[in-house]
Amino acid sequence: MRNPLVRFGAAAFFLSVFAAPLAGQQPTGQGNTGVQVGVPDGRTPGDGGASNRPRQRVPPGPAPRAADGHALLGSTPEKKGLWLPGPVIPNPLGLGDIPFQPWAKALQADRRRNQLEPHARCKPSGGARVFLTPYGVEIVEMPELKRVYVFDVGGPHTFRTIYMDGRTHPQKFEPNYYGHSIGHWEGDTLVVDTVGFNERFWFDRSGNPHTNQLRTLERLTRLDSMTLRYELTIDDPGAYTAPFTGHVDLRLEEGTELFEYVCQQSNFAAELMVGQATSIDRSSVIVP
Repeated sequence: MRNPLVRFGAAAFFLSVFAAPLAGQQPTGQGNTGVQVGVPDGRTPGDGGASNRPRQRVPPGPAPRAADGHALLGSTPEKKGLWLPGPVIPNPLGLGDIPFQPWAKALQADRRRNQLEPHARCKPSGGARVFLTPYGVEIVEMPELKRVYVFDVGGPHTFRTIYMDGRTHPQKFEPNYYGHSIGHWEGDTLVVDTVGFNERFWFDRSGNPHTNQLRTLERLTRLDSMTLRYELTIDDPGAYTAPFTGHVDLRLEEGTELFEYVCQQSNFAAELMVGQATSIDRSSVIVP
């Protein structure tokens, strides 16, 4: 495992809207949802691009259901939408007293100072981070394949596969950004067990570190037509002294589908490229 206290440098392109004021991602007034930065309306012909226009709140109804009775988590041919985490805040999962190991606590503090998050450099968003981007995710269930797909709109436009066919984790697995996910239903809750992560991403916005020993347990529950509860348990004996949990309620951006997004285009966040440094060049090391 790499030295966790290595000094970070960065020389890469950022999200074109990453440095937008946080106020632009907060609720904008009574009776609207505080539209995320850069999410197209998707319902106005000729809109032709991103929109920050407020939308009226849609009264929630009962959760839609599949033929077997469980609550559907995502898009269908008739109903489409993206799940958004709401306003960008430092700790969207509401993590409390995190049981850091000393090195992990020091690394998290360094990350908070430098803010050189891999997601902002167009790397895949592993773990919970995929659900915490301001552009949302689309969930597609494919029962005929016994798989669930999670499509990430932001970052490098990647997707994650959750196997629902009863398989177990492989004995040998090349660590990657999304790991190996197996899922099953407990009533209306999709329970997802994932191992095999690499160490090249932040699993949340706060910069909490992890090692390749990370194992996550996620629970996704459709509370109603407009709300998806995401619960996360982190178990990583390489970085923490005990497992810990958090959760966030995602809201549905109804009618919005996956849209074209070029992560590498433009940069308005120069200060986030250098962290505490004053300048960088192409020889600077980027970790990860």
